[in-house]
Amino acid sequence: MLISAALLVAAVPATAQTAPADAASAADIRAKVAAMAARMGKSTFAYEPLVKDGKTVAALEYWKAPGKPAVHPDDAEYAIVIEGTGTLVSGGTMADAKQTQPGLVEGSRIQGGTTRRLSPGDVFLVPAGVPHWFGIDGKLVLLGMKLPAK
Repeated sequence: MLISAALLVAAVPATAQTAPADAASAADIRAKVAAMAARMGKSTFAYEPLVKDGKTVAALEYWKAPGKPAVHPDDAEYAIVIEGTGTLVSGGTMADAKQTQPGLVEGSRIQGGTTRRLSPGDVFLVPAGVPHWFGIDGKLVLLGMKLPAK
């Protein structure tokens, strides 16, 4: 059965024009990670947005040393390990919790959490309100995003 191109076009509903998807290739990611490493100097943490759509952002996080245990009360945290290795401690109870900025509560340690090894290609999701902390083996580079709980 032959269908003309005009009939196919007529069968497809018109849609509003929107901006194309933001994207980053593997080469783009490697270049951004290398640039972040070069700029860090003695800093132990760097954050750089990679792709975004309004308030939704997928960003690179480059860790050279552990930070403080954290909780994001209103956002889940989803991430993929890009480079390096380390550990993720999540769950349990965070000691000495204190809000340090909007959407972020930090503490001194996590009591009773679950420890998981992290290496390139690993994927994890920390639900909103769950304490988490990263142990770092030299470096840990994550591609992650916050997902609103509501």
